[in-house]
Amino acid sequence: MADKPTDSKGTPTLRDFFAANPRVALAFSGGVDSSYLLWAAAHYGADVTAYYVRTPFQPAFELEDARQVAELAGARMKVLDFDVLTDAQVAANPSDRCYYCKQNIFSRIGRAARADGYGLLMDGTNASDDASDRPGMRALRELGVRSPLRECGFTKAEIRRRSRAAGLPTWGKPAYACLATRVAAGEVITAEKLAATERAETFLHRLGLRDFRVRMADGVAKLQVHAADLPLVMERREEILHELGPLYQAVTLDLATRPDPAAAESTLPATPDSVSECPTSTIPRGAVS
Repeated sequence: MADKPTDSKGTPTLRDFFAANPRVALAFSGGVDSSYLLWAAAHYGADVTAYYVRTPFQPAFELEDARQVAELAGARMKVLDFDVLTDAQVAANPSDRCYYCKQNIFSRIGRAARADGYGLLMDGTNASDDASDRPGMRALRELGVRSPLRECGFTKAEIRRRSRAAGLPTWGKPAYACLATRVAAGEVITAEKLAATERAETFLHRLGLRDFRVRMADGVAKLQVHAADLPLVMERREEILHELGPLYQAVTLDLATRPDPAAAESTLPATPDSVSECPTSTIPRGAVS
């Protein structure tokens, strides 16, 4: 699904953004938003390179998904390795951990992008993301990272629709926060805890669960699934305990269940009533310093 030069209100679109910024670097996760942004950049003829940072916070499948999308988009992709747990502020897991993590990761992407000759770094933040509740977005503002999807008013629901029309496999991919979010705030994050989480969630995915979490607090696992998946969890209870039991002191099930993201997204308009225009100036040099 291609953009028209402007929408019905005259607001610039992604076509305008990449016409004004034809050479861009993308902080790439392989998720719904950054995948569509990578496709759009390539579709509109931008010179784009996607930078994926491999850390203990990302499960292996995220890198596989990212490589698949980059290949489909015909875009260059570079993998940067970084052990984010070497930052004591990140490992301590304060409530604003994401701020320190983003500072680390985007600073490294920025340096790599600058070395490759890029003066603009962008990410996949969209118009549905709540900036007031995202410490990581504060880090992006401080680093001068641009968010074209947000600037052009693209909601999550709209990005999914356009991704599907573009033939991207990520269009129906559930939202997936990094593994660090599974560890209760204030509890130190270790490589062992992250490995246990990845192993547990990989196993549950193989059982047929798709949008779920395995939270951890004081060594106890808490499974969060959709209400529709409760029968499957109970049917496979013994298998789950056999696999997850050695990883945790106890395995529990959250009866509150997870909200249905599709229902929430369906209430959002395809185009917001009020969207910010896409600025055409390049980003400050600090974005890739």
